[in-house]
Amino acid sequence: MEKIAYVNGAFVTHSEAKVSVFDRGFLFADGIYEVAAVLDGKLIDSASHLARLERSVGEIKLRLPETLERIEAIQKELVARNNLVNGMVYLEVTRGADTGRDFAFPKADVKSTLVMFTSEKDIINAPSAKAGINVITVPDIRWERRDIKSVALLAQVLAKQAAAEAGAGEAWMLEDGKVTEGGSSSAFIVTQDDVIVTRQNGTEILPGCTRKAVVKLAEERQLRIEERAFTVAEALAAKEAFITSASVFVQGVVAVDGKQVGNGKVGPMTDRLREIYVEFAKATAV
Repeated sequence: MEKIAYVNGAFVTHSEAKVSVFDRGFLFADGIYEVAAVLDGKLIDSASHLARLERSVGEIKLRLPETLERIEAIQKELVARNNLVNGMVYLEVTRGADTGRDFAFPKADVKSTLVMFTSEKDIINAPSAKAGINVITVPDIRWERRDIKSVALLAQVLAKQAAAEAGAGEAWMLEDGKVTEGGSSSAFIVTQDDVIVTRQNGTEILPGCTRKAVVKLAEERQLRIEERAFTVAEALAAKEAFITSASVFVQGVVAVDGKQVGNGKVGPMTDRLREIYVEFAKATAV
């Protein structure tokens, strides 16, 4: 059976899902997106994702066409219509379709475009969760408002392609000699004295929802956290390294640029944080 998407108020099959050629998301990447995980048919960390959506659209003066409550309801219905058990829900909102191609915001009252679709993914049982991944490093060539979850992702596309060509699972982006974040993830290391280090939130990185939850869960268990930038040399000298995102939860990093991290295996702290996060996710799913 063909999968169902949501486009501007209607549930339609993927083959029927269309937006205007004049949509500003297509022409200018003038839009915001979110990706939420689904476990056992329920949304994970939904409130955090919706709060970030609201913040991002506010930062670019884009009006949501629906309330946050209605958006969550649509996501739930989309999950149900697709019989999705485990996977992801993608959401994109753009400034809408305006005839012509004017860089400035539309002068007419143009309604925002809202699109959603689902995809299947078994995040819990992914083989890489046990084996870990290699990461490569690339220059961070993005704009200066990375805290906004913009659909303008060309720099990340190039970073992820470089990782794919190198046989790596992720690319860490570097600025001024320090790691900002992954192409689609937040970056962490665990020092030799068991301090969990991750870059502080700011305009240099996206405020990851999974990152936020993992930091909070670690603090609640009196694990030591330092929110600061770290170098590749620090990562290679660390006991462990890992990434977080809605699509992997907590994922061990076993090598950076072909050089082993720790003992080259997913470490006990990473495993523990993954277990803690999965417990949290299941307990708070909606």
